[in-house]
Amino acid sequence: MTQETILIVGAGLSGAVIGRELAQKGYRIEIVDSRAHIAGNCHTERDAATGVMVHVYGPHIFHTDDQEVWDYVNGFTTFMPYKNRVKTTSGGQVYSLPVNLHTINQFFGKTLRPDEARTFLESEADTSIADPQTFEEQALRFVGKGLYEAFFKGYTQKQWGCSPTALPASILKRLPVRFNYEDNYFFHKYQGMPANGYTEMIAGILDHPNITVRLTTDFRREAADGYSHIFYSGPLDGYFDYELGRLGYRTLDFERFTYDGDYQGCAVMNYGDVSVPYTRITEHKHFSPWEEHRGSVCYREFSRACEPGDIPYYPIRLVEEKAQLADYVARAEQEAGVTFVGRLGTYRYLDMDVTIREALDTARLYLARRAENAAMPTFLNPPL
Repeated sequence: MTQETILIVGAGLSGAVIGRELAQKGYRIEIVDSRAHIAGNCHTERDAATGVMVHVYGPHIFHTDDQEVWDYVNGFTTFMPYKNRVKTTSGGQVYSLPVNLHTINQFFGKTLRPDEARTFLESEADTSIADPQTFEEQALRFVGKGLYEAFFKGYTQKQWGCSPTALPASILKRLPVRFNYEDNYFFHKYQGMPANGYTEMIAGILDHPNITVRLTTDFRREAADGYSHIFYSGPLDGYFDYELGRLGYRTLDFERFTYDGDYQGCAVMNYGDVSVPYTRITEHKHFSPWEEHRGSVCYREFSRACEPGDIPYYPIRLVEEKAQLADYVARAEQEAGVTFVGRLGTYRYLDMDVTIREALDTARLYLARRAENAAMPTFLNPPL
């Protein structure tokens, strides 16, 4: 059993999982995090007044087809069944998302069957667009102007802070259209919420005698000497003190409010109209439907460009950012003894299950490379 010490920057999912896997193999693990709590952006805590479990940095819903990842998280907490059923307010009416047969029939005032709805939407689509390049072209080609303007145009403009004509078509490819009445937003085999929140789950992962966690501790490169290896899950550009400029992110502002009763009757209500400044309202007690609470805690979400000091949420990854990212990747690959991991470290938007999968694979690769006395790569999954 080794007694080498590894430094992990970030006590979120990536850092916790890598740390746990290596601690179990005898490595001493030191984890530092600049925040005053563990779990990163999936940090949860109970509201003292209402008892509601609040997703402090916005809701995180666990969904995966990865059996091993599902078994892994269930080893540290109890997951309760949860289906994400999103509603949207547009033009003074409430609809179901993702766009499904109910949405189509309601929006157009029809009673179409599945095959009829497919034919109808094709008649609505702009078939002159042979190879959609932008978000707007993709939407117009596959759902037509009506559904696009009601459900996608305004919301996307608010979310990304730019016209949908400036966004790649690939963003919309992740949004399904269903020709049945299924309103579960996700279609993965395993879906759920941890019974007592994500912070308790990550605390369980970190609960190992070989792991030491230091919070409210900023990482500095000059303090990295003496460690066998560093796994860095902070911002890629931040590792280099933003020497090549800041990579583009969107951040979120939350306007928190409470309500005596049930405010909106669902966990997530999107607002597709540009005239409404926020993108959605989340009502957190509905993320724990197995609990009962009289009071309610809600967030209005506002999206804007990330500035220094803000929490980065969504990497923009447009042409300008990708060029800058390439420069940072080249710089990172000149570093020895550090592997960049996670959403911030690789400048990629990752769901929780993918984050855990990559963390498990990273830890296993490290063990294999150490056994071979071979170098660890800078990136397990290159950002470009």
